[in-house]
Amino acid sequence: MLLALLVCGLVIVLVTLGLLVFGLRRRLIQRSGGTFDCSLRWDAPEKGDTSGKGWQYGVARYNGDRVEWYRVFSYSPRPKRMLERSAIEVVDRRSPEGEEELALLSDALVLGCRHRGVRLELAMSEDALTGFLAWLEAAPPGQRVNVA
Repeated sequence: MLLALLVCGLVIVLVTLGLLVFGLRRRLIQRSGGTFDCSLRWDAPEKGDTSGKGWQYGVARYNGDRVEWYRVFSYSPRPKRMLERSAIEVVDRRSPEGEEELALLSDALVLGCRHRGVRLELAMSEDALTGFLAWLEAAPPGQRVNVA
C-alpha cells in the first residue's frame, strides 16, 4: 500500500514537472515578442488535399529577416523550422476546406508558399496574416520578395 502511494505521488510530481517545463518553454519563446499562432504543413501537396493530414500546430516568432517556427507540443528550446524572408515565395491564399477546418484554428486562413523549393502551407489568423505579409513586403532594398 505504501509503495503504491509512493509510486502515485512520484507520477503526479513528474507529470506536474513536465507540464511546468512545457509552459515555461512557451513563455520563453513568447518573451521577446513578435509571436503568433501558426500551423504549418511542410512539403504540402500542390492542390486539392483538404484531408487535414500533415498539419502541425505551432508558434512562429519574427527574428530579424527570418521567422522561427516552434512546435507547440515539444520540449525543444530550438525552432523546428526557420524561414528566411528572402527565400519565401507566396503562391496562394485560401480558406481551410474539408477536414482542414477541424485540424486548424477556427479563424485560420491558409497561405501557400515555397521556401527554397519546398512547398509549405502556413495557417494563421487574418490579423497574423496581414502582419506576415507586411513583414515580407518590408524586406530591405535589393532583396527579391514574391508576394501573390
